[in-house]
Amino acid sequence: MGQRTVIPFGPQHPVLPEPVHLDLIIEDEKVIEAIPQLGFVHRGLEKLVQKKDYTAFVAVTERICGICSFGHSLGYSQTIEVLMSIEVPRRAEFLRVIWHELSRVHSHLLWLGLLADGFGYENLFMQCWRLRERVLDIFEATTGGRVILSACNVGGVNQDIFDEDLRGIVRVLDGMRGEFGELSKTFFRDRSVQNRLGGVGYLSKEEAQDLCIVGPFARASGVEEDIRSYGYGGYSALASFEPITSKRGDGYARCEVRAREVLQSMDIIAELVDKIPDTPLMTSVKGAPGADSIAVSRLEQPRGECFYYAKGNGTKYLERFRIRTPTSQNIAGMTKTLQGCDLADVPLNVLTIDPCISCTER
Repeated sequence: MGQRTVIPFGPQHPVLPEPVHLDLIIEDEKVIEAIPQLGFVHRGLEKLVQKKDYTAFVAVTERICGICSFGHSLGYSQTIEVLMSIEVPRRAEFLRVIWHELSRVHSHLLWLGLLADGFGYENLFMQCWRLRERVLDIFEATTGGRVILSACNVGGVNQDIFDEDLRGIVRVLDGMRGEFGELSKTFFRDRSVQNRLGGVGYLSKEEAQDLCIVGPFARASGVEEDIRSYGYGGYSALASFEPITSKRGDGYARCEVRAREVLQSMDIIAELVDKIPDTPLMTSVKGAPGADSIAVSRLEQPRGECFYYAKGNGTKYLERFRIRTPTSQNIAGMTKTLQGCDLADVPLNVLTIDPCISCTER
């Protein structure tokens, strides 16, 4: 056994966009163990439900994370709708899915650009973010916001998208396909990418299931679990949905799964635009959650399953609210993938799980 050293990694690091803090136990150049140091930036979210009207709290949940903003407002709204047995108009359900899948496209493009930056491919980083700008332009045109959309609400959505504008969104996404295909080909066929990610950070299907990993991280290890396949909301209108998986279980597979999910999200949006019905956008919401009423909701965020819990007390203020985010589930898997890898591979390995510390350390 060689000499072991403890090296602090993060929270500030040139490669990491997120403030991840790990204590790495190193033997020579090999990582023997990675110990996460999770912080807690108390923003008062769970206490604030006792002081803020349950309908106004939608705006708070959307600010949990900028990248996952729409998904959090959607997950919270769905939970309250279950809590109060509110039926959402069908067009609103379709629009929610369209905005949410656009969020997935922009999140994955943002992540792919950051991964390219981790390799030192600055041009590829800029090209990925240039494509992402088109999705943000769609957000701005349809909601007025680029990061915080304020489109979702309890009972439906706050604004409509005209049918012609919906078809325009599909045309923009169709135009992005070719460019994204070229970017993916350039990135995934590069020999240095294959050498740095292929076989590195391996996680088997059994390990992913034992550690309760979620999202593309789990699907890259062969776990066929995607909450969208259960057909909640507008997803029930899809003719078919198959989770994108890989059996390789390494860093390369995690990247490949997300790249394929970008194209899958574009297909989902195109199908729902063709099928979108003409119904109202909002159900009138009156009253308050009943005393001791409890509801949960699950949502497939870009990084995986997000779990929402709410408890009513008979007033317009909730008794309890809780979110379990995907990254909080995936931290254990991340530390597992780091065991046995070279110290130089740690930054890219962390990037391949696409951590969101803003959602986790809240």
